[in-house]
Amino acid sequence: MKLKDRIFSKEEINTERQWELDLARAVIIFCLALIHCTIECTSDEGLTSGIPYLFDTVIGGPFSAPMYMFVMGVGMAYTKNNTPEQHFKRGVRIFVLGYILNICRFLIPYLIGYGITGDYAVYMEPLLYKVLCNDILTFAGLAMMLLSLFMKLKLSNGMMLAIATVMCAFGTVFNGVDVQNPLGNIFLGYLIGTEDAAGMVLSDFPVLNWMLFPTFGYAFAAVLKRVKDKKLFYLTVSLPAILIAIVYFTYGIINEVGMFGEGQNCYYHMVFSDVLASLTLTVGMVGVNYLIFQILPEKMFYIAWTISENITAVYFTHWVLVSFIVNVCIYIARGTTELAPWTVMILGTAISIVSIVIAVYWNKWTNRRKLDAKTT
Repeated sequence: MKLKDRIFSKEEINTERQWELDLARAVIIFCLALIHCTIECTSDEGLTSGIPYLFDTVIGGPFSAPMYMFVMGVGMAYTKNNTPEQHFKRGVRIFVLGYILNICRFLIPYLIGYGITGDYAVYMEPLLYKVLCNDILTFAGLAMMLLSLFMKLKLSNGMMLAIATVMCAFGTVFNGVDVQNPLGNIFLGYLIGTEDAAGMVLSDFPVLNWMLFPTFGYAFAAVLKRVKDKKLFYLTVSLPAILIAIVYFTYGIINEVGMFGEGQNCYYHMVFSDVLASLTLTVGMVGVNYLIFQILPEKMFYIAWTISENITAVYFTHWVLVSFIVNVCIYIARGTTELAPWTVMILGTAISIVSIVIAVYWNKWTNRRKLDAKTT
């Protein structure tokens, strides 16, 4: 029997929950507070080596957001609520949630910090850019709406990938645009990577550069649904993928090129070659997560599923806690946000655990209220 026939079925048979993706999301969401605490509590010089470099540039680089967006695309194909209209409405909700998050993690704590300290340069000068900036929730909402449009137009997976590839190529070419207007740079930065001379613009995860991740995830799901031997599939696909990615990223780290160059925009305004390499790593890591799940105790299934199901709430909660604790409490108490690496790890771990607990109980409470509303 040919290898292809051993791996794939002609019909969609692998349509149940994909536990390896739950594990991938759980690991990402747990690491987020560690990553963001590291960025917020470490000097620019400190981020260039050691544990801070590991969490900021490596774990917080190709291992995090690319997987997050890839898994979102896969989830859109696997969910039972999968009509274009349902995806579009969810995209709108996530997009709006991105602005609510910016209010809760920037506007409110920064106004509190300014009211207490009067420090205009720290709290007020960057406030407009931070409140209106596009973050991964904003991008996720836009990407979900765009994918829902592709579905509505009944485009093939190949056509979706072709469009997303062209978008990424354009994003690479037009990186670093400055239209000489703050609001212009902010809102154009949702689509392409914008910058300004002062370094104030936060154009993170522009759609053109990043759209390939959820699109590839959506197309990958169509393949995954026909897999009948997942172990053989991942050994065949993920092993060479992760080896290729290791070579590419080792070269990038040693030579400080691509997403490992100087400045955060090397990552957020990811170029086409880095996108392809990150997708390769992502496919490799999905296989690694599958193999890990085979040896995990059954209790870990529930933990990973619980965290994965509450990923948006955990993301929202952890950022609010990070901002209030670091930018208000620590800065006001010490006059700086910088902490020793071991302190950052303890703080990040604590915030991760608290965020997960809060998110789980928040969603339980809101779901109970919805159920009570339906029965009354």
